[in-house]
Amino acid sequence: MAYASNSNSASRGGPVARVEALMIDVRARLARRRLYKQTFSELAQLSDRELADLGLSRCDLRRLAWQAAYEV
Repeated sequence: MAYASNSNSASRGGPVARVEALMIDVRARLARRRLYKQTFSELAQLSDRELADLGLSRCDLRRLAWQAAYEV
């Protein structure tokens, strides 16, 4: 009878797996932050008239950017 095993430390939940999980988390957080900043920047470039046409005001921009990035 043959057995196959994966003996790398990531499969055992060792320190390597924790570092990899941390790096994945950091990358995800940075990607969300970039999305927030990009969304806010694009909305902020709109004129007051364009925002009014969309039914928005300048005070809504941070909330909308936050929702776009973090409330997916």
